[in-house]
Amino acid sequence: MDAAQQEATARARELQRNWYGEPLGALFRRLIDDLGLNQARLASVLGLSAPMLSQLMSGQRAKIGNPAVVQRVQLLQDLAGQVADGSVSAGEASARMDEIKKSQGGSVLSQTGQATTGSGAPTVKRVVREIQSLLRSVAAAGDIIDAADTLAPTHPELAEFLRVYGAGRTAEAVAHYESHQN
Repeated sequence: MDAAQQEATARARELQRNWYGEPLGALFRRLIDDLGLNQARLASVLGLSAPMLSQLMSGQRAKIGNPAVVQRVQLLQDLAGQVADGSVSAGEASARMDEIKKSQGGSVLSQTGQATTGSGAPTVKRVVREIQSLLRSVAAAGDIIDAADTLAPTHPELAEFLRVYGAGRTAEAVAHYESHQN
């Protein structure tokens, strides 16, 4: 890869970080690991061709053009969180992926009823992911960081909230959430 290609790939990954909170290669690899998929199955569930998925992962392409695909990514992230916290089994996850594959888009946020444990109480991770989803549907991570920097001198706690939930990792946001509970 020559210098121009490396620069273009770095720029695409930075755009992905701004638009999606992280480079798509990292996000897709995490989904593959968390949900026990291979790249072909992930591409199929998302409604992308295998070459398109590969281009997005490698940074040869920056943006997912189809909003329904973006929503499917968010739904898969939610599903991966449910598998991780044990509220959805591997078998249930496979069936849910088939449903996600058929989804045509719609609301950016999942239904509140899906954000609960068997007892009906929302899990911390689900609540955090809903907050992250909402913030990221309103603005790109870079814009959220800029807003946080603007607020920091006069409202440092609010600036921290924006940084952690709007541009941080889910684990950091869960820790922040838990540290601010009574």
